[in-house]
Amino acid sequence: MFKRNTVHIILERLKEKRRHIQVITGPRQCGKTTIAKQIMDTVKIPCHYVSADEPILKERTWIEQQWETARWTLGKHPKTSLLILDEIHKIHGWSESVKRLWDEDTLKGNRLHVVLLGSSPLLIHKGLTESLAGRFEIIHVTHWSFDEMQKAFGWDVDEYIYYGGYPGSATLINNHIRWANYIKDSLIETTISKDIFHMTRIDKPILLRRVFELGCLYSGQVLSYQKMLGQLQDAGNTVTLAHYLKLLESAGLIAGLAKYAGQKVRQRGSSPKFQVMNTALITAQQSSSFSDAKKNGEFWGHLVESSVGATILNKIKGKGIDLFYWAGNNREVDFVICKGKSIIAIEVKSSRKKTNLPGIELFSKEFNVKKKLLVGENGIPIQEFLTVPIERFFD
Repeated sequence: MFKRNTVHIILERLKEKRRHIQVITGPRQCGKTTIAKQIMDTVKIPCHYVSADEPILKERTWIEQQWETARWTLGKHPKTSLLILDEIHKIHGWSESVKRLWDEDTLKGNRLHVVLLGSSPLLIHKGLTESLAGRFEIIHVTHWSFDEMQKAFGWDVDEYIYYGGYPGSATLINNHIRWANYIKDSLIETTISKDIFHMTRIDKPILLRRVFELGCLYSGQVLSYQKMLGQLQDAGNTVTLAHYLKLLESAGLIAGLAKYAGQKVRQRGSSPKFQVMNTALITAQQSSSFSDAKKNGEFWGHLVESSVGATILNKIKGKGIDLFYWAGNNREVDFVICKGKSIIAIEVKSSRKKTNLPGIELFSKEFNVKKKLLVGENGIPIQEFLTVPIERFFD
């Protein structure tokens, strides 16, 4: 059975003498629950797995009951045992209960390992920072990469570019309508209605959905907030749009890349470049089938660039690497990745007609660029770029 790298990371953490609460967070359908069950199948210690994602309303007492059940197993295996709480963020006040129980075990010397899973990063992060400072380690789970989909399902690079990285949809790709409905109903709608709407108060829910649709339509393109206001009805103001875009990114749907300017203040004020985090979000909302999309050079080029951007965005998660774009004087750099003071400029060569000319040379005159990469025709093949760890380019 294929195992994601996250499984191996958790297994290594369980071997360490110093205890931390392992927090696995990421978008829906990225395999968090499967990871937890693979961990349980691998470790040779007592395990107790439960999920708060059930129809019965749960309160903090439920956490204590599950914790006591896991403690009970220590009587059978006194050295260590494992407790996995899935969808923990759905219980109000969960972090205070976890803190109290964790501190009790620490004081008593109980070797109870705890793994928390959640698909709402904002709610998870809020609980961690409010109550569990110094007690946890976040492990980010992202959309599946090309090499993972290839190993698990035998996909080629074109299938990945079109169908994206949702493993749960892999068995449906031979029926485009079923596949598209699965993405729209089980992933997009569920993420927006159950995750985002529960993160925070949304005054304009229809607007948030329109921002998402706009982000998918213009993925790979820069669109100012003023232009967005012109395309949206009842759009409120630019602050609202920026906030909704941030929520969509937190949920693993779309991001708004900032323009690289070398100064954080200027970056925050730039027009965003839309970037889907999974190309299935684009194709599931289009009428073009896989074969039709490949025949449409403009649209296919749009997917290729979005796939490259999504790959970078997912692979840099939690690694201290930032992703930007750059534009100036009618020239553009598709992607700019930064690690500390090291800057790498990336141009994607696809069949899409661009409004701006390549701008790596102009960008390099303004900033100290470590590497200039061309991805696609006459450069690094798309398939190879999608499989290489981003950190390797900084070597």
